[in-house]
Order: sequence, then C-alpha cells, then structure tokens
Amino acid sequence: MRIRITRLLGAVIALGAVGALGAWVTTIAFGNIGGDKTASLGVAVTPELIQRGAYVAKLGDCAACHTAPGGKDFAGGLPLQTPIGAVFSTNITPDKTNGIGGYTYGEFERAVRRGMLPDGTSLYPAMPFPSYAKISDDDMKALYAFFTKGVAPVAQKNRSADIPWPLSMRWPLTYWRWVFGPRVETQTVAQTSAADPLLARGAYLVEGLGHCGSCHTPRGIGLEEKALSASDGPNYLSDGFVDNHVANNLRGDPVTGLGTWSEDDIVQFLQTGRNSKSAAFGGMADVVSHSTQFMRDDDLRAIARYLKSLPPDGSPREATDSDRAGKDKTQAMLAAADVSKPGALDYLNNCAACHLSSGRGYRDTFPALAANPVVNATDPTSVIHIIMQGATIPRTLKAPTDFTMPGFADRLTDKEIADLATFVRSSWGNNAPAVSPDQVAKLRATIDAARPPER
Repeated sequence: MRIRITRLLGAVIALGAVGALGAWVTTIAFGNIGGDKTASLGVAVTPELIQRGAYVAKLGDCAACHTAPGGKDFAGGLPLQTPIGAVFSTNITPDKTNGIGGYTYGEFERAVRRGMLPDGTSLYPAMPFPSYAKISDDDMKALYAFFTKGVAPVAQKNRSADIPWPLSMRWPLTYWRWVFGPRVETQTVAQTSAADPLLARGAYLVEGLGHCGSCHTPRGIGLEEKALSASDGPNYLSDGFVDNHVANNLRGDPVTGLGTWSEDDIVQFLQTGRNSKSAAFGGMADVVSHSTQFMRDDDLRAIARYLKSLPPDGSPREATDSDRAGKDKTQAMLAAADVSKPGALDYLNNCAACHLSSGRGYRDTFPALAANPVVNATDPTSVIHIIMQGATIPRTLKAPTDFTMPGFADRLTDKEIADLATFVRSSWGNNAPAVSPDQVAKLRATIDAARPPER
C-alpha cells in the first residue's frame, strides 16, 4: 500500500512539474501572449468612461453568467454545466477579497482576453476568452473602469468547480490555451478596415464581445470551438449544444438557419425575443433579457448585417416541392378532425389552442411551428426539451409581456412526446427526422424531468 501511495504521489508531482513546464514553455515560446499584468489603465476614469463600460458589459452579456438568479449583480455563483462537471461563475464586483477589487488593469485584461488569473492560473474556457481576445483596447479600458468604479462590491465567496479529480487539475488548461486560445495581438478586430463599416462592426460584436460562437458553434474533441470566425470556415455558427438545448444554426441555411429571415427579423428577435419566425428560449432568452434588448439600434443592425452575410454551412437542407405542397395539408386534416397521423390528437389536445391548426401561431405571441428553424433542426433535443419542460418568452423593453408554455413531462408518455415531436417536425412543410421514444427517455433522465404518466 505504501509503495502504491508513493508511486501515486510521485505521479502527481511529475504531472505538476509537467504543468509548470508547460506554463514556462508557453511564456518563452509565445512571449507576450500573457500580456503585462502590471499595465496601468493609462486614462482618467470619468463618468463617461464608466457609462461606456456599462454598455460594453451589456454587449458582452456579462450579467447572464456572473449574476445568479436572486443574487447580487455580478457576484457570481451561477453553475455552468460542462461535460466534466459544473463550473461556477466568479465574483467580478470590486470587492477586494472575493472579487476583482485588487486587480490592476493588466491583470483584468489578462483574465478577460487571455484566460489567466493574476497568479498565472488558467481559467476554464467556460469564460469565453477565445472570443473576448478580439475586444479592442478602448473597450477593455471602459470595461475595467465600469467593473472597478461603477459596480457595487459584494463580499460573496467564489465556489470551487464541481469537477472530480484529476479532471479538476488546471495545469492542462495551459496547453489548452496554447493550442486553442488565439493570440490577442493578431485577433483584435479592426473595425474600420472593411469596406462596409456596419458589417465590420457586426463582425466585432458577433465574433468578439457577443461571443455568439461559444454556444452556436460545434466543439471538437478538446471542447474547443471548431471555428472562431467566419474566416475559419462553415463550422462557424453552424449550431452548437448547450445545457441540453441545440443552439441553432445562425448561417444562411434556408430550413435550419436564418436563410429566410430578413435583417429586420433578426433585429426584432434580438430586441424583443420574438418575431414572426420564432421565439427565444433557454439560454437565448437570458441573452435577450440581459444583453441584446439593451443594444443600440445601429449595433443590432450591424449584427443582423453580419449574420446575413454568412452563407449556408455547406450542406443545407432545401425546402422541396412536396414540402411546399404540404403546408396546408396538415391544417385541412386537423380541421376535418382527421387524427389518424400519430401525434395529431396530442397536438390538438395540447398545442393547437396556441399554435393553431395551421402551425402559424399568433404573431409575436405564440411562435409559429411551420418553417421554424428550431423545429427543423436535425437534432430534436430542443423540441423535446420544450415539450417536456416548457419555455418562457422573455419580457423586454419593447415587448413588456412574457408568455409561458407549460411543460408536459408529467402529462405525456415518452412515446406520446416522440409522436408529437415527429408530428410537428413533419407537418406544414416541415421536413425533419422523426423522434424516437428512446431519445425522449434519455433526455427526460438527463434533465431530471417529471416521471411520465402510467397508461
């Protein structure tokens, strides 16, 4: 036993040495990839700078992660689920003991853009520093001014990550940053270099501050985003998977993406969480609540312009003639009380009052299911999740009424949910793969939904 313990300790020491070596090699090989932690702000902290920083924090959606439900602003504590366990967001108020009150500007910049704590420890990439690497120097200074002078300090301790050892060891993250973390010096977006300044601003907001790819881009074997910008190829914003929801395709795909959306559709969705095509749910509802509803009209237009510039991801599903011909077929079938198709009766009993027999819903109130990119996604997880757990369209400044769909996990069996989801995904011109009861059962267990009824 003693020999085994000795060998284990030796292995741990060796691994730690490898980690320290990795940090040293990274510093030597990449030089100023770590930035200057002694750097000063270099400008006066004025009310105008703090106000600008508050807006930049809205653009970066800082509150969505760093403010827990019912908690103090930016005091952290929100659990962020990862494949290896939960990471809890940190206190970023100016409290000197628990927050960032003791950070120099250089240390703040290193944390936000480079993923490094003041002592050189790497942050988990739940912090989207690969995207924040593109934040401009002026915006970084405004952010620092806001978080150190414009936010109330909160003496709330940070929680350790709920990740089992040895996966909880942070030294491998040094190598992760080395391989997957972009260099700040070469990645900062030059907003004035493009022929279309609005398009350039949109690229800066989507690829940088908005960190849209953190959710909407698929990840590789190392949990890295497969693309960090449009220039990295068609994986960028082609869809992702977050918190047991599919973060939908934001490219120009006509069935599963934004191919049929106009710039105005995108602006309305980001301002209000709803439009004639769809409605925000899950994590996107938080993004609308904390961030996009507060954006200036020109910034929303810039985001829309950039998203509409993205071509399909290379393998788009096109609407076929039979799909188009089937748009009104389902409505006629339901109007004639023909419920022979599996899932049709459950749709009439549970869904038709809000989403109508036409599948078109009520504009800006209950979202359309016909031609909805979420409904047509290849992966049905979001549709299953919403049927089981329900969803709430967020209340916003320009749409101050929220609408809630109840969950049906305790009302419908796995087969009934599968049939209902398949019905919705194959009606009114929708043409998405069928859903199986096994898929429903697996997600029910994963999200700890209510037990199904006994029939």
